[in-house]
Amino acid sequence: MLTKTLIFAQSALIAALAASAAAQAPTTLKDAYKNDFPIGAAINAAQISGSDARGDAILKEQFNSISPENALKWERIHPQPGKYDFTLADQYVALGQEFHLFTVGHCLVWHNQVPGWVFRDDKGNLLGREALLARLREHIQTVVGRYKGKIQSWDVVNEALNDDGTLRPSMWLKIIGPDYIEKAFAYAHEADPAAQLTYNDYNIEFAAKQAGAIALVKKLKAGGIPIAVVGIQAHLQPDSPTAEQEDAAITAFAALGVKVAISELDINILPLPGHGPTADVTLKLAQDPALNPYAKGLPEEAQQKIADRYQALFQVFAKHRADLQRVTFWGISDGDSWLNDWPIAGRTNYPLLFDRNGKTKPAFDTVIRAAAYN
Repeated sequence: MLTKTLIFAQSALIAALAASAAAQAPTTLKDAYKNDFPIGAAINAAQISGSDARGDAILKEQFNSISPENALKWERIHPQPGKYDFTLADQYVALGQEFHLFTVGHCLVWHNQVPGWVFRDDKGNLLGREALLARLREHIQTVVGRYKGKIQSWDVVNEALNDDGTLRPSMWLKIIGPDYIEKAFAYAHEADPAAQLTYNDYNIEFAAKQAGAIALVKKLKAGGIPIAVVGIQAHLQPDSPTAEQEDAAITAFAALGVKVAISELDINILPLPGHGPTADVTLKLAQDPALNPYAKGLPEEAQQKIADRYQALFQVFAKHRADLQRVTFWGISDGDSWLNDWPIAGRTNYPLLFDRNGKTKPAFDTVIRAAAYN
């Protein structure tokens, strides 16, 4: 009888401990990683304005950092000479302040989504170096200065490198020269000395482009330029770059004395024939039903593959918790993702942790579990 009583008591204790552990287990992304790094999401105009109630509810429950998909890009905020439109950007920043979110500014200098007038005078002629520098400084100081103390981190220069690690032949490079990057960082620092300034790019997990990014960071630091963060965009395919490559890239950049942001995370489950991992927004492919294989839903096997992939990635991120500024998903739910329309419009993609109905996917659970990785 005593033995049965002891067995019963032990069983009850085990059950109570299990129930207690379950009750204490984190149920949101921001709680799971609250001692590690902020968990962010890129938000669109509907979420910024409050017209996407479901997306906003997920944002407020799950995330403690935000990035703007487009609200702060040059074409939106400064569409014409001398004319700024801060309407959506002000709403974005106010949202961050209201809910005490780590707020990111994306992005100040990019070769895409820049109006053509930026590079030309009122007669249509290309500007010279000094004139374009003056225009760049005015833009950066106006935008960064407006949100001084309200935006904690700026993506100052975005995607300045080719995949071989050389500088991309953008209009910025052609007119100003290679030091346009240094100038942009200097102008941003002048406008808000407390902001964390970031160089942001994709595919810098791969050797050639990573070498170019490392050389760029070293050059900036040697010149006293206040770069604080390298953003690894992490627009990934199911098998590439690998978790091991993410691990090595974080290690390499952290060794330079900067923090690392996983800045635009998603996993593209759809085929890109003839192309490796890329986030080149100019890439366009022809419509082909064979390239939209999951229009009616994602098979369980593919769903699990994404879940396993996210688990492996977040184990790497947890390992590097001291090196990371933040981890940001590029979107809240699958229906929001840019990958539904790139590089083929109208496809059905499944790159994030929440489905089109705002429900958690198996990948959400694996990311929560990975938080315990040591």
